[in-house]
Amino acid sequence: MLSLKLGISRVIIPTVRNVSRFVSVRPQQIWLKHSCISPSLPVKVSPCTRYFSISSFRYQENREQKPNPSSTKRKSDRKRRTVIEDEHQPSSSPQWEVVAYSTAEEYDLKKLMQGLQQQGLYHPSSMSEDIHDVLHVSARYQVDREPREIYFFREGSVVFWNVSELERKNVLLFLKICEDESYDKDIVAEGNEKMVYAYTEVFNKTRLMNGRILLNDEGSTDLEKYTFSNALALSVKLATWEASLEKYVDSIEFVVEDLKEVGRIQLSRSDVLKKQGELFSLRHLINLSSDLLDTPDFYWDRENLETLYHKTCNHLNISKRTKVMNEKLNHCVELVELLSRQLTDAHHTRLEWMIIALITVEVGFEVVHLFHM
Repeated sequence: MLSLKLGISRVIIPTVRNVSRFVSVRPQQIWLKHSCISPSLPVKVSPCTRYFSISSFRYQENREQKPNPSSTKRKSDRKRRTVIEDEHQPSSSPQWEVVAYSTAEEYDLKKLMQGLQQQGLYHPSSMSEDIHDVLHVSARYQVDREPREIYFFREGSVVFWNVSELERKNVLLFLKICEDESYDKDIVAEGNEKMVYAYTEVFNKTRLMNGRILLNDEGSTDLEKYTFSNALALSVKLATWEASLEKYVDSIEFVVEDLKEVGRIQLSRSDVLKKQGELFSLRHLINLSSDLLDTPDFYWDRENLETLYHKTCNHLNISKRTKVMNEKLNHCVELVELLSRQLTDAHHTRLEWMIIALITVEVGFEVVHLFHM
């Protein structure tokens, strides 16, 4: 029996070796000849194949697989829902940017007007008679059908409509000569506001929808643009004051640490008075010198513009931000008043000790005088 197995192995092993050697030379031709797969299908055979195996002759699967009906239905449903949600928004229509900056406490509009006229790149546009402290200019040279417009507010804010970034930088550099108390570059860069605007024919009415400005496609939109610009200018001005308040809070943070750890105040009376002056100056700007707490008089007899103004302010969270700033200011006022009281008490205590010392010296002289008598 053992001899029979050895004989069979001697016959089979050379045969298998010959077949594997033959297959390793022409595996693809054998597969195409003796398989039921069409020769037109791509067959992938590794050039390093040396042994016959079914895995060597697996054809490549067609990448364009048949879509799953359920997944196709879900995708179409998602697209349909998106169209329904955006059916009133001109997503396919062209849109442009509105960018606002606040670069200084105040602009000299007369000097700015003279400089722009000398350059000859912008011409002033007419505004309503009851609009004051605003300079509206348009570019003389058009790049596309949409005009490039700029609104300069005397309070130190500028709003660009459809103006490229390079042109905005050049205008901001030009503004330096007309600025009073310029802000730092970091504050200007962090406090800018951007919005997108387009034209619509759906309701034939200018409105603010989902953070996008939709202008009426018919008629003039100068007053509407001014309304949106007014709200944006107020927002960026508030952003600069927020940055100033954060800087002020950082400057007095060490005082709280000293009170907690050392129990003493490291500031002098003059330093505390300066801090009080900075604080009340900022408080005056926010609550008295701006329109953060009130609606400008321009909108009192223009209900449509007043609605746009309030919607834009609500979108920019101006009321909430103003409320938060006033709460922070109240906390800072309490802290500075505490410092002032502590320093005043320390000053009074020092005066009392000086008076006691003088009385002691006088009593000493009287005692010496008595002994010498």
